[in-house]
Amino acid sequence: MIVWGGSGAGGFLNDGGRYNPGTNTWTATSTGSAPDARDWHTAVWTGSEMIVWGGYGGVFFNSGGRYNPGTDTWTATRPAAPPTRATATPRCGRGAR
Repeated sequence: MIVWGGSGAGGFLNDGGRYNPGTNTWTATSTGSAPDARDWHTAVWTGSEMIVWGGYGGVFFNSGGRYNPGTDTWTATRPAAPPTRATATPRCGRGAR
């Protein structure tokens, strides 16, 4: 399980962690090249990367990033066609539009 971002007493966050149920341990995710701190973002798992998009961190974001847990690295995604939004509901699989 990977968790990232959100908000706390100090404001919006751009850090996170990976949970390993086999060892019952958490490992911090890299923050190098991570998206700007935000809450209300959408995150989806592709099978090899977690993609984070949108959200709110004092402004509404039209940007995100791809996190690869195998290399503990972030790759920025381009702000582009998808509209700026605080939250979105990902639809995957058969019948998704």
